[in-house]
Amino acid sequence: MTLKAQLQDDLTTAMKARDTVRLATIRMALTAVTNEEVAGKQSRELTDDDVLKVLARELKKRKEAAAAFSEAGKDDRAQAELAEAAVLEEYLPAQLSDDELVALVTAAVAESGATNPQGMGAVMKIVQPKIAGRADGSRVAAEVKRQLAT
Repeated sequence: MTLKAQLQDDLTTAMKARDTVRLATIRMALTAVTNEEVAGKQSRELTDDDVLKVLARELKKRKEAAAAFSEAGKDDRAQAELAEAAVLEEYLPAQLSDDELVALVTAAVAESGATNPQGMGAVMKIVQPKIAGRADGSRVAAEVKRQLAT
């Protein structure tokens, strides 16, 4: 079963269970997937990897919105965004621990032969496919910078 089909099945389940948060979040996710499919000159069916990228992008939006609402003192809206983020996280692969991220970046640095911050692009090119949605890009970039700075 594709991830998109799983989302559609879960949408039906959420409707039957009258789970409003899950229902609204899955609807939003499916809308984002559909928008991605029809974007550009040709319509296309997204692969599971493409759907994961869309869901990761939506998750990032929810977390940023929650932080903005918290700063503005609107804790009820922040909690709503975090609830949506929790639903989206169920569909994404487990995030890498700090130790796993350090090990992957260390291997990529060794593979690329980079020894200074100018080699960051080469390291990122090697490490990004290995991470594939299991760690936020800013977190990866920070670790690469840290390792190349020493």
